[in-house]
Amino acid sequence: MSEISGAAGDVVWQSSPPGSIYDYIRVASFSIGPDGLIEHWSERAAELFGIGPHEVRGRDPIEVFMPPELRTHGRRKVKEILDGKEWTGLVPFGEDEGSGANGLAEIYVMPSETETGERGALCIVVDVRALRRIETDLASSQAIFGQSPFGFMLFGTDLRMQRVNDRFATVFGGAAGTHRGRTVYDYLSRPEAERMAGALARVLKSGEAVSDLQIVGTVPGESERRHWSVDLYRVHSGSGRPLGIAGVGTDVTRRHIAAREAASARRNLALLNEASARIGNSLDLETTARELLDVAVPGFCDLASVDLYQSLLTGEEAPPGRWGSSGADSGGGSARLRRVAFASAVSDAPLAGPGGEDDDGYVPPEVGAVHRFPFSSTCASALRTGRVQAIPGGTGSLVQSTFAVPMVAHDTVIGLVQFSRTKGSEPFGERDRALALELAARAAVCIDNARLYRREHERALILQRSLLPPGDPEAAGLDIACRYLPGNTATEVGGDWFDVIELPGHRTALVVGDVMGRGLRAAVAMGELRTAVRTLALLDLEPAEVLSALDEIARGLGSPSGAQQASRVAHKSRDADLAEVYLATCVYAVYDPVTRRCTFANAGHPPPVLVEPDEAALMLDVPPGMPLGVGGEPFEQVEVELTEGALLALYTDGLVESRDHPLDEGLAGLRAALTHGERPLEDVCDHVLNTLNTRHGEDDIALLMARIQGLPTEAVGDWVLPREPRSVGLARELARTQLLAWDLEPLVDTVELLVSELVTNAMRYGEGEIRLRLLLDRTLVCEVWDAGLVQPRRRRARDTDEGGRGLQLVGLLSAAWGSRRTPRGKTVWFELALPDGESAAEPSVEQLLSMF
Repeated sequence: MSEISGAAGDVVWQSSPPGSIYDYIRVASFSIGPDGLIEHWSERAAELFGIGPHEVRGRDPIEVFMPPELRTHGRRKVKEILDGKEWTGLVPFGEDEGSGANGLAEIYVMPSETETGERGALCIVVDVRALRRIETDLASSQAIFGQSPFGFMLFGTDLRMQRVNDRFATVFGGAAGTHRGRTVYDYLSRPEAERMAGALARVLKSGEAVSDLQIVGTVPGESERRHWSVDLYRVHSGSGRPLGIAGVGTDVTRRHIAAREAASARRNLALLNEASARIGNSLDLETTARELLDVAVPGFCDLASVDLYQSLLTGEEAPPGRWGSSGADSGGGSARLRRVAFASAVSDAPLAGPGGEDDDGYVPPEVGAVHRFPFSSTCASALRTGRVQAIPGGTGSLVQSTFAVPMVAHDTVIGLVQFSRTKGSEPFGERDRALALELAARAAVCIDNARLYRREHERALILQRSLLPPGDPEAAGLDIACRYLPGNTATEVGGDWFDVIELPGHRTALVVGDVMGRGLRAAVAMGELRTAVRTLALLDLEPAEVLSALDEIARGLGSPSGAQQASRVAHKSRDADLAEVYLATCVYAVYDPVTRRCTFANAGHPPPVLVEPDEAALMLDVPPGMPLGVGGEPFEQVEVELTEGALLALYTDGLVESRDHPLDEGLAGLRAALTHGERPLEDVCDHVLNTLNTRHGEDDIALLMARIQGLPTEAVGDWVLPREPRSVGLARELARTQLLAWDLEPLVDTVELLVSELVTNAMRYGEGEIRLRLLLDRTLVCEVWDAGLVQPRRRRARDTDEGGRGLQLVGLLSAAWGSRRTPRGKTVWFELALPDGESAAEPSVEQLLSMF
């Protein structure tokens, strides 16, 4: 019971809250009247003895609950009590009639007096067995709490420490009693204390226990971080009222260290396994270096870089890094290196020099930069000695420590890889040093192999590229990708070729050919035919006409001429051999981006493949004709209208034919590989080469692919002009308006002048209606069409002539000009470069006077 003050100052008695000590020790009361019989019987007495008030009231207490053999002695005691004596003693009682078990009660009897002055007694009864249980429980709890090797804590509902055991006090200092009233903030750093306090609050509120809460901290007088595993559970009273939270803390620092070392070993093994799978998949130096860093960051370190000797990258036989040499030059530092790769898990740019105090102001270079390590730096020492060097982080740097690991292949240092960990990460250990050395060694072997491959590949590439179009082909209205793979080894030359030729009017000629045979003679023939094709293309002939002329050229290359003609019969066998060398197949196609029409002609070559959007690939039905050099047969041409986004593929037979499968099977495989042609064009080329069973090495492979884009409608201006004098002014006005719409104001005056000249010539010398067309792509093209067949001819006007200088002016002011036949007349055109922000150069006085 507890008391509080009422409003009038009276004492008000209230019930104790649930969980009172009396709930555990089972206290009961009853009273005996002057006649020695039970007068009052409390509910707790009924609960303790198992007898209700109606059963005992007015009865002799000795008869009610004492065993028969003790009743005589009990009655004597009751008589003494009624005579006014107090008595305390142990009294057995029958607790359970069914089982025959007896209980033991400690009874405190206090004499009392009624209103009439008669003697009675008040009896307080305590269940001795319950007291013994409580005593045993307390002793057990004290033994566990005090003698346990684990730290025990008891928090109150205010989350303050109520009690700790000696083990806890031994760790955190002081006597156990001095910790009473403290909070977790007195023992842990703020972040860890907040985690612990949050867990305590959750356990107190929900009643759900927390197991294995990992807490990190330090103990007084030590700097080493310790790890504890804490179990928390809520403590209740007998009635279920929360009394606080109990906690058991176990020091798991050693277990944590062992687990960390085991995890590190597993991680290192996994990294080595990953390195074996990922490093060296490419025969490219830079790619191999990046593969190393992809494995190392962030699995092994936070920052990493790879530097290779510049001499190795430029193709010299060996880098200057052989063990035992200085690896330095007259510049006072290491030999020149290039940073080929850098990776970071914390930043996209190199941090302050990881070399710290010994790098003499060395600033980390950007990727691709050529640099030297200072002679006294640890990195230069690693290159000279071929040994791993540990570099501490510099003052103010985010880097904590660095391993500078030389990359050694065949006893030669080819470069340096640096692995760095930033502050906050686990420092490098000896196990990490061995792993860093292994990673660098594996990458070094792969890089050296890539170096050897690059050297051989570049030698072959020089010869190949000298016979193929320089640079990446570009064309208006076409996205172009191409591949050329030589036949056997990188040093041999085949007779396959391809070409992309720009034609007037933003049109493009696509050519793929194959000279029969191989070796130097086939390569020479290929070069001559390619030159002939480009020459014929500039004449702006129809595709069938180009192949016919090319056929004559091929026969001329393979036949004796001039003085040799007289001895042709005598040398018939030799001439036949020469003719066989110069047989060739060829596909010639001309694409117009304005109409998206493509005209094909074929001389014995495999048919082009067309892939329309969302359609299966198909072979274009272009009459194959005879190979070049055979002669005697005309060539046909086919015009095909192509849709936007369509894919066109021209190729040589090495792609689809080998000794292991027939041509039809190879063509079917090519169609299947091209069916999903919506991917980037370069990827499509690679997919085709990787998918088809080309048996690469048996024959040359040339692949030319173009995705149709077409000129947008807004990039074309097209008008029909009547044959009237006013059409000259109308043409100027139309040209001006269109150029202003294209934001080409700097070209307006020049275009107006040249359009006037071409339209005037068309009216004066041409026939039928006149058509003016402007095309905008990488350059500006102006075309004037008419029905006349007479081609314009540039001539030098006499001093007395009033005209005749129009085409001279066109040639002077334009980047290029010309004329070509059309099915119904001719077209005269000129081309201008687009302005680059600077005003176009005006013709000089000498240039203008040269026209007169």
